[in-house]
Amino acid sequence: MSYDNTCKYLAENYPADFARWLLGSETSDIQVLKTELTLEPIRADSVIFLQIANKILHLEFQTSPKSTPPLDFRMLDYYIRLKRQYWCEIEQVLIFLQPTSSEIVFTTQYVDTKTRHEYRVIRLWEEDPTLLLANPALLPLATLARTDSPTELLEQVAASVDMIEETGERQNISACVQILAGLRFDKNLIRQLFREEIMQESVIYQDILQKGLQQGEERGKKQEALQLILRLLTRRFGAIEPEIEQQIRTLSITQLEELAEALLDFSSQSDLVNYLVNISPSQINLGD
Repeated sequence: MSYDNTCKYLAENYPADFARWLLGSETSDIQVLKTELTLEPIRADSVIFLQIANKILHLEFQTSPKSTPPLDFRMLDYYIRLKRQYWCEIEQVLIFLQPTSSEIVFTTQYVDTKTRHEYRVIRLWEEDPTLLLANPALLPLATLARTDSPTELLEQVAASVDMIEETGERQNISACVQILAGLRFDKNLIRQLFREEIMQESVIYQDILQKGLQQGEERGKKQEALQLILRLLTRRFGAIEPEIEQQIRTLSITQLEELAEALLDFSSQSDLVNYLVNISPSQINLGD
């Protein structure tokens, strides 16, 4: 199940609650921006624009500190693109969902020679669950918060979910809770506390399931295209330099299809190198 899609759903459907939690802002006049930024392709997990404060709240959810390019550089990249497009104050929050000892989750800035860019980092396993438990929109995140008794915490979350009066909202929040709880708890315990049929009836569960299937199909298509390209290139020119192969792996499906057509005219590996050099850096797929 897609944890990213679950977090995106929560941030996009309850932006005021996230703004209140992370910024202390009480405004309800919030516009959720598209997650695709200019100079494509690159996506932020959730971008929330607070119109009254003329500020953008950029949320990035991560289950793992591993990323290509590195997360600190990605945060800088997002910041520059957002600044170029909206030219307002930007608050960036990188939220890690799963405990890890990686130094990346303790890094709050990108530093390179004369460049320094700072952002906030939240490690959910260190967060006090009290505030999260008090807000239905944040209940799914509460399952991953700090506690000496994880089972008791999950029981508290389940009780809070049951108190949500509106049926549709209760089903959707319950589905999000169960999905994120899967990062920490045994499935049998989750099933004991939550009715599985309620989760399956929820709109968000069906939406996440569909998005997950679509993403799986896209990843499958790209992998097939990539393997075909590499086989063709190896057959024509022999072993491909690791640096060149890595650049090919960053290409989108469309770019791989264009490369498959272009390589018919290549007479040497230098033609491939020149072709890749001529691809605009802004077109390289930096990943989600």
